[in-house]
Amino acid sequence: MLERFYTLARGTFLETIRQPIYAILLSVTAGLLILNVSLAGFTLDDDNKLLLDLGLSTLLLSGLFLSAFSASGVISREIENKTVLTVISKPVSRPIFILGKFAGLSGAMLLAFFLSLLVFVLSVRHGVLQRTSDPWDQPVLIFGFGSLFISLIAGAFCNYFYGFGFSTSVIGFITPLLTVSALLVGKLGKGWEVIPFGSNYVGGQIIIAAYLVWLAVLIVAAVAVAASTRFGQMMTLVICTAALGLGIISDYAFGQHEAQSLAAMIAYRAIPNIGPFWVIDGLTIGSEKTTIPFSYVGYMTAYAVLVTCGILGLGVAAFQRREVG
Repeated sequence: MLERFYTLARGTFLETIRQPIYAILLSVTAGLLILNVSLAGFTLDDDNKLLLDLGLSTLLLSGLFLSAFSASGVISREIENKTVLTVISKPVSRPIFILGKFAGLSGAMLLAFFLSLLVFVLSVRHGVLQRTSDPWDQPVLIFGFGSLFISLIAGAFCNYFYGFGFSTSVIGFITPLLTVSALLVGKLGKGWEVIPFGSNYVGGQIIIAAYLVWLAVLIVAAVAVAASTRFGQMMTLVICTAALGLGIISDYAFGQHEAQSLAAMIAYRAIPNIGPFWVIDGLTIGSEKTTIPFSYVGYMTAYAVLVTCGILGLGVAAFQRREVG
């Protein structure tokens, strides 16, 4: 059983990162994260605070679209094309099929989130230029865009001479290169001077806030997998968007009315609550000593795991009665 699960997860992971929409959305996410550095400069308050808000919002929305489009590509399209029969006709149970697909999709989502997080860290390290006379952060620009340029050249080389997929090859090259670049930038100041490692990075609390955003993305991915067992691409996107939107306003829309309304109480308990995963406002509005307790991170991790398991259970139940022949 474990071997079948691993085979399904591995195949789904490779299939997901090979999809053109995966590379397109990843490129758009990186572009928006870079563009946020300029967009955040039009506030009359704290530009860097807006940069953090825009960055984490971009990561969350990227996870929404990647989940919906990728899940529909590896599940609903297989069902529509009848290719799913080649899997479940073998001794592979339907629950293992759904769980394996979710594991592979989650791995691809984690890779995309990690790459986007590296771009986010580099963009925050660069910071918003308050004046036109402010110097560019040369280490960030050279190492960041240098990693992209080398990856594109290497990807084109592998595609032309060895027939490897271009987007897959670029992702394979840029992942270690961008990781090394981010580590090198953490040791260099804007003027190429050596500084204590990470002193110019975002703080550890921002990384924890990004981790909580990843947990929210994981819940959305579970919703996408469950919806894809019954619906096509656009309907899956609508369901994921509704789940994320209602989850963000759950406390305001349902939580404060649950004592007076049975419908609000049911909705508050049935819809995953995404609001507690968004903690950046609490970190930036309060004093500099505002922190996220590790107990809170533990509670939210447990909540995300339980909600994800519950949603996947609904997906398995929906797929059990789905006619695929």
